[in-house]
Amino acid sequence: MSINENNLIIRAVKTQQGEGVDVYAFFLHGSDLTRIADISRIHRDEKDLKGFQRKEIRSHVNAIAEFLDSGPVLFPNAITLALSSDVTFDVSRGPKPKGLTEVGQSGTLNIPIRKAGERAAWIVDGQQRSLALAKAKDSRFPVPVVGFVSQDVQVHREQFILVNKVKALDVRLINELLPEVGSLLPKDLAANRLPSELCNLLNRQQKSPFYRLLRRASDTGNEQSVVNDTALIDAIKKNLKAPYGALSQYLPAEAYNPDAMYDALVLYWSAVRDVFQEAWGRQPTESRLMHSAGIKAMGALMDQIMLRADSSPTPETEVREALQRITPFCAWTEGTWEGLGLQWNEIQGTPQHNRLLADHLMQLDRKLSRPTR
Repeated sequence: MSINENNLIIRAVKTQQGEGVDVYAFFLHGSDLTRIADISRIHRDEKDLKGFQRKEIRSHVNAIAEFLDSGPVLFPNAITLALSSDVTFDVSRGPKPKGLTEVGQSGTLNIPIRKAGERAAWIVDGQQRSLALAKAKDSRFPVPVVGFVSQDVQVHREQFILVNKVKALDVRLINELLPEVGSLLPKDLAANRLPSELCNLLNRQQKSPFYRLLRRASDTGNEQSVVNDTALIDAIKKNLKAPYGALSQYLPAEAYNPDAMYDALVLYWSAVRDVFQEAWGRQPTESRLMHSAGIKAMGALMDQIMLRADSSPTPETEVREALQRITPFCAWTEGTWEGLGLQWNEIQGTPQHNRLLADHLMQLDRKLSRPTR
């Protein structure tokens, strides 16, 4: 391996995967990783989602660095990089051993060295390890690296999700990235794509009652964000389940209509906001309506109320009247939930409390809506 001011030249093996995508395997000194590769942090500008990497976990980085500094250690975990098309590869010449199984070509890989933000590589998997290696006392610790050539951030996100799917990765980060990935993914991930995109729209459209209220993985401390996006995504998933989910009618291929799904969500949750004005938009510690338990319970109630509203000549009126009927029995910010025997702030986001609160609200709605039928 050699380094000058402008390039890093290393021995590598080249092969291809997918539709002619160049893939390289090589070793680097640990300190060189952050010299050639940027970390693409997840964030949003006014229009789009940028990057894909979660924030640095300082304790994790420090723990890895301490391990590397503890003495002679084995650390064979490969870092995955996305490489720009600016890298070049020269195939080695010379005789080949008899009986060689040729899976890849050996040669030298030339990677340009540039300033941060303009580098020729991006870390797809291993950012915490890369940061720890840069801090380690042994700057020449050899690190295995696999790099694939792609400048398409959508491909980077896809690989990031697939690589991390078997690890303890924040589900909120995966959920926010999924709508930005266009290629086919495993079925259990693809199922999350629609609810997460609906969640995106609800957070970004001004007519939405959740406008800027949802706490997403790309947030940088927005004080307005009070609702955990995972709770709303879970609620929407149940709304999509056939045959009784409020949004399932828009799922069949012949009737697939995500715009109608979004409109139904806005109609229902706008009514929730307006009927429970004093509880809306507050921190979960001040309002259990904004708590994950409240969001999931009201999401479950949506299926029942919207079933009636869809057959009503005035759906919005039906929804609002149904919510107004249960209002005197709700203890979102104070008091006791009659029938549950729980103070308003004793409601927790456990499966048991989620189910209890949802069942209680649906029973109230069924009981109080009978005289109006």
